[in-house]
Amino acid sequence: MKIAFLNIYNGVIDRGAETFVKEVASRLAKRHTVSVFQSGKPTGKEKYKVEHIPVNWNWKKKSGVGTLMGFLFLDYWNRQIFLFSLRVIPKILKGKYDIVVPVNGGWLPAWMRIASWLSRGKLVITGQSGIGWDDRNNLWSFPNCFVALSPTAENWAKKVNPFIKTAYIPNGVDTSRFKPKGIKINTGLKRPIVLSVGAFTKTKRLDLTIRAVSKLGNASLLLVGDGDLHKELQNLGKNLLGKRFRILKVPYEKMPQVYRAADIFTLASEAYYSFEIVLVEAMATNLPVVANKDSIRARIVEGSGILVDPTDTKGYATALENALGVKWGEKPLVQARKFDWDKIALKYERLFKSL
Repeated sequence: MKIAFLNIYNGVIDRGAETFVKEVASRLAKRHTVSVFQSGKPTGKEKYKVEHIPVNWNWKKKSGVGTLMGFLFLDYWNRQIFLFSLRVIPKILKGKYDIVVPVNGGWLPAWMRIASWLSRGKLVITGQSGIGWDDRNNLWSFPNCFVALSPTAENWAKKVNPFIKTAYIPNGVDTSRFKPKGIKINTGLKRPIVLSVGAFTKTKRLDLTIRAVSKLGNASLLLVGDGDLHKELQNLGKNLLGKRFRILKVPYEKMPQVYRAADIFTLASEAYYSFEIVLVEAMATNLPVVANKDSIRARIVEGSGILVDPTDTKGYATALENALGVKWGEKPLVQARKFDWDKIALKYERLFKSL
């Protein structure tokens, strides 16, 4: 098969969607012809072909999420995706790909629906955005298959557009890289260390994590990531936790070292998030997880942690304290192995062949 993945951010930043593209594309490239269209330059280490589409970024621009311009896909970031889409269309038409997988929302799935029709390819969209407006737009682009990252998201997708094929395939983790044994970073924090990883945005609710850890008295909190709320979170953490708080921005390749330095992992994100790879990365390094109590997180975590309502600060703090006190054995590691990228890539291969 000839397969094309399209993600404007690949090679530029590392988040869940970018990880999904790299991990699945790398494995499929062993048996198929795979190209990844991205704005980042190739490193030379990719196992697939990189189609570099240059983009001039202004990283000072704020996210359009929650704004009218963002809703209409007219904010700065969606305009960049629009231009990226126009530049990719001729290459998709010329390449005659069997499978086209646009990862960004907004304009990209609509343009790729037209391009895949004209080139007689199949359009597959994965629900990386999570339940909400972006994936509604994706579903009404009428892909040949919509891949939901949880059974909850699949049931939702069937109601939004009952006329298209859906499938459930979760995201995954590279268990050969994310493992308990290995080098640890020096955090400079006193143990026990609570770790949270994610974009510093409102919907990740990292402020709730700071407030909960401040109630523990002896635990430290390490936040890893960056974003619009960096300054606010820095000030809140220092005010409530003092020397028990630190923020780091770490390259993705060093993230296993970060997980190994912690005692538990927590994430207070809102329930609509589709999967959140950091959960399984943490579990693969055998960290118990404290996460939002919802059906998506419940299926990922199972017996490897505690689910809680993070808006209940006292209850959240108690859950963190309980997680630190439990002897989890290898439960998190065993659970994470269910999501190994090798298994996930095989599911995608079977799906692509069936189309």
